[in-house]
Amino acid sequence: MQLASARVNRFCTAPSNRTGFLCDDRVTCIPSSWVCDRVSNCRNGEDEQEKLCGDLPHSLPGYLVFLCSNPRSWIYADQRCNGMNDCGDCSDESGSLASCPPCGWEWWSCIPVRYEYCSCIPRRLCRDGVQDCLGWSDEYVCRP
Repeated sequence: MQLASARVNRFCTAPSNRTGFLCDDRVTCIPSSWVCDRVSNCRNGEDEQEKLCGDLPHSLPGYLVFLCSNPRSWIYADQRCNGMNDCGDCSDESGSLASCPPCGWEWWSCIPVRYEYCSCIPRRLCRDGVQDCLGWSDEYVCRP
């Protein structure tokens, strides 16, 4: 009688403290958004296997997926709290679902005027002569 193989735990922490996927070599940790992207990032291609990628997001382990507030939308877990509006409704950047920390030191907290940001803008946009925040705080208060 052959025993069923135990399910391999592939959770790891990728660069920049992001949720990752552990390759078969048990050393390489790739960001979750690199899984099922049609590029083999693990040496044996385990990040692109049909069993893993066949029915996205249902075929992925739960830790690799963030479900947006819109039930038909999802993103990879490493895209949550990255400052960008990946869900399209900012549920990946603000609110109780995301549980994101306040803006990091490379970001300026404001109400952005551009759709791609939710509650912070990159500091590189400060004092660039273009309004990125309601109230123009990016041009008159923020320091790059």
